[in-house]
Amino acid sequence: MPDAVCQSALVTDLYELTMAAAYFDNNFQATASFELFVRSLPRQRSFLLTAGLDQALDYLENVRFEASDIEYLRSLPVFAHVSDAFFDYLRNFRFTGEVWAMPEGTAAFAEEPLLRVTAPIIQAQIIETYLLSVITFQTMIASKAARIVGVADGRSVVEFGTRRAHGPEAGILAARAAYVGGCVGTSNVAAGTRFGIPVFGTLAHSFVMAYDDEEEAFRKFERIFPEHAVLLVDTYDTLAAIDKIIDMGLRPKSVRLDSGDLLELSKQVRRKLDQGGLRDTRIFVSSDLDEYRIEELLKRGAPIDAFGVGTALATSYDAPALGGVYKLVDVHTGEGPSSRAKFSHEKLTYPGRKQVFRFHSENGKYDHDVIGCEDEKHPDAEPLLERVMTAGKRVGPGPTLSTVQQRARQQLARLPEHVRPLIGAQPYPVTFSPTLKKLLESVRERIGSATQRSR
Repeated sequence: MPDAVCQSALVTDLYELTMAAAYFDNNFQATASFELFVRSLPRQRSFLLTAGLDQALDYLENVRFEASDIEYLRSLPVFAHVSDAFFDYLRNFRFTGEVWAMPEGTAAFAEEPLLRVTAPIIQAQIIETYLLSVITFQTMIASKAARIVGVADGRSVVEFGTRRAHGPEAGILAARAAYVGGCVGTSNVAAGTRFGIPVFGTLAHSFVMAYDDEEEAFRKFERIFPEHAVLLVDTYDTLAAIDKIIDMGLRPKSVRLDSGDLLELSKQVRRKLDQGGLRDTRIFVSSDLDEYRIEELLKRGAPIDAFGVGTALATSYDAPALGGVYKLVDVHTGEGPSSRAKFSHEKLTYPGRKQVFRFHSENGKYDHDVIGCEDEKHPDAEPLLERVMTAGKRVGPGPTLSTVQQRARQQLARLPEHVRPLIGAQPYPVTFSPTLKKLLESVRERIGSATQRSR
């Protein structure tokens, strides 16, 4: 079942509700379409990996106003002149609209609609804040995870970041998004039980320090977890700790390095483990890692088998927000043209309901995308937006999280090589179709004519 907080329609910005009240009391009844997209990619980002759709659809199926929510809104001075009928409307508020979206785990780019809502305009307006939050946050983390997993070059990456996330719920959803992006699992047990993500753990320095000596701590821990022990070896002296493990005849699954010169230490630790007959003991490394440090370590030959990545991943530390927007593109009232666009400087939007068409190269790699009108035909392209909700209900069961992760892996493998480098990646080609450009000019002329007439 969805969490109670995620069902509340109060998880929105106040202006969504003031607009809703103004629509209602002015008897403005229209069906509206809004599209959610990212205006531009953060610096040193060349692609996005979509995530968060499952939580978005859970919210839309369950969103409502409780009686206490409505009483709170009534108490706000801004609603002093709003009719009682509006609050009666909120008592029975449900989302009844249609949603098209890119499936989770889809590689996406700037300006491309990740999701489109078509619904009565009040419904479509109120849900804006939640959709932007859940989609852009998880997409941001999944995209970061994909970069980290990519440079790990087949080595396991575990998400370790809840303690540095922006709140417990953010930590849980970051763990989910990181799994979509390719991580093998998380340290967050709540994410494990909620989403079925594999969970991993080692031990902390406090466990080692709690005993009188390091040897006792190692022995006690491996006795309880003989098949799973990951011994943290840098509490006092890393190489001396490795010698103690070998001398005591312990055979931990892994040893963990969490400080120091990870390149040189990993080489020396590997050498000692091999000489001591512990060739099967893996080296697991943490300590403020990100994709740049991991790439450098592996380029320089660090014999590391797995990585634990925390702060940089759970907060997308170098690009902690996406410029996601949710823009009105169509208002159907039954009278006159319905397409809408925004023409303000540097924030222009294209009108009308859209589809994203992906073209492939002969080698199966993605070649370029075209953003066009929803009813355009491009026989050689793959349309990316799928209908996922109708009449406020999902269109069939969603994929498992493992299936989403597999989709993401396949999508990333088909990105052109020039899009993949951490630094200096070339932009993936995305263009607007001639039909869509023609519609934009038509709306521009219509708005311009109406503005002239009103003067």
